[in-house]
Amino acid sequence: MSIDWQPSLGATILPDGRTRFLVWAPHPSKVELHIVGDSERIVAMEAGERGYYEAVVEGAGPGTQYFYRLEGERDRPDPASRYQPLGVHGPSEVVDPSFAWTDADWRGAPLEQYILYETHVGTFTLDGTFEAMIGHLDELVELGVTALELLPVAQFPGDRNWGYDGVQPYAVQSSYGGPEGLRKLVDACHARGLAVVLDVVYNHLGPEGNYLREYGPYFTDRYHTFWGDAMNFDGPGSDEVRRYFIENALHWIREYHIDAFRLDAVDHIIDHHASARPFLRELADTVHEQAASEGRHVYAFAETAMNDTRFLLPAEGGGCGLDAQWNDEFHHALHSLLTGEDAGYYRDFGSLEDMARAFREGYVYTGQYSPNRERRHGTSSKDIPASKFVVFRQNHDQVGNRVYGRRLARLVSFEGIKVAASAVLLSPYIPLLFMGEEYYETASFLYFTSHSDPDLVEAVRAGRQDEFSAFEWGDEPLDSQDEAMFHRSKLDRSLRADGPHQALLEFYTELIALRKSTPALSLLSKEHLEVDALERERMLVLRRWNGESEAAALFNFSDTESSASVRLPEGHWRKRIDSADERWQGPGSALPDNVESAGEIEVVLRPLSVGVFLKEPA
Repeated sequence: MSIDWQPSLGATILPDGRTRFLVWAPHPSKVELHIVGDSERIVAMEAGERGYYEAVVEGAGPGTQYFYRLEGERDRPDPASRYQPLGVHGPSEVVDPSFAWTDADWRGAPLEQYILYETHVGTFTLDGTFEAMIGHLDELVELGVTALELLPVAQFPGDRNWGYDGVQPYAVQSSYGGPEGLRKLVDACHARGLAVVLDVVYNHLGPEGNYLREYGPYFTDRYHTFWGDAMNFDGPGSDEVRRYFIENALHWIREYHIDAFRLDAVDHIIDHHASARPFLRELADTVHEQAASEGRHVYAFAETAMNDTRFLLPAEGGGCGLDAQWNDEFHHALHSLLTGEDAGYYRDFGSLEDMARAFREGYVYTGQYSPNRERRHGTSSKDIPASKFVVFRQNHDQVGNRVYGRRLARLVSFEGIKVAASAVLLSPYIPLLFMGEEYYETASFLYFTSHSDPDLVEAVRAGRQDEFSAFEWGDEPLDSQDEAMFHRSKLDRSLRADGPHQALLEFYTELIALRKSTPALSLLSKEHLEVDALERERMLVLRRWNGESEAAALFNFSDTESSASVRLPEGHWRKRIDSADERWQGPGSALPDNVESAGEIEVVLRPLSVGVFLKEPA
């Protein structure tokens, strides 16, 4: 399937120096181009088929600011604007897509080599810009990260937001540094061997500055989502709506060299009436075709809690063909074990066997009854390759959607944090780290906004209160509109060289290096894995192998010292890591440096610790 719409939506600079403007606007009966600034003028646009309007204009090169004037009276930004220097209500700006790229030899990284690091641009540095991030990329490379994941950077209202209130999907957030800043960041990442993953939101647009309804049937009232009316992916006009979002993905690949996408809440992309050709399948096919044409790797990840394998199955198997999925249930099983929380969705977790199922299969709920949902939930993921799951001990959602935005570092002990890190990095899945977790960052990651509409501000406050009620935290949510929430969420890198923070950073670095250098741990495979859950001892034994390489991780999830008889294949095993070692500011290891196994060994594990053994070759 070849999809290459020409001409492109928005403002395109032509070889002869003129600029073409193209917009889909079937709702208004008249659309004009209003160029603002010193050369202000109104230019008539020619109506074409299916509601498109086009104009080719001289003297409207890079830096030209403009609106589309609807019905001769309403000035609105371009839905496919590349830049909004004055915010979501201001004029759009023509952008020159040329850039002095230095990544001509970059082909991306195989998915199996991804070690993701999720960041929010505004709080990752004090300056909160793309260019400020570049100075810290070497730290990520030294840590062992291979892919930088950015929360949404599409233009949102104000200058502080998580990014999920974006309303101009093509425009790069002006307060972050706009198009030029993002290109510099991506180029710098590729120079260091880092892939760049972009979080994109195709299931809704934010409420403030959202003018799409005035242009055409971008939304439908046939389906409703958490954010209101769903995007129109299967009704009249849906071909053009699909084009708008799929072309958006292509624009990130072509103009910004993005390597992968994290697709927000794909279960809210609803197209029942076009199920024979789902939007997500069309999107995945197009992304993969573009990657093939450029000779590089580009991936699409799903975010969903539905435990529905159809998102991951290939198109010929009736699926959407997405490359991977964020697996919330690995997090839930791990979090509930370490914190003891049992409210909200944590009601469904808490046993060691839940953690074992997450290691073995991916999903924990594969069709059994869910107490939280009060119904059966999920399908089996047994046959889904391990390389199709992204796991984490926390992410922006799991931290920021707590009342006070507390990280796991504020909820469990230092020893518990090392266990959580080991579970993720020793798993057979793609690991994801949330910014700062590697050095024991304790700053909250709070929910923050800078809306200008008082009614919207109050609606957000009420919505947050309702969302938290299921967790019985008993605290009033903080005011997301308060600018202090943003500043309190910024990382404090001065911690990196201090005591336990430095020890944890070194522990993460060692774990990642071990994962990369040990064939048994670098192979993403469920078939080369066994897990034993010892509920009485609160111990979990993970064994992984790849050819002659064998590794075993022994986890103690209890807060007391635990001993057990553990099955271990015959041979000589050498201790590689013990999180209880004094080197990692632990209480001291109780594990021997070497053990001989005749098929079973006796071990003693310190409270909340993990020991990793590698089998010596025969």
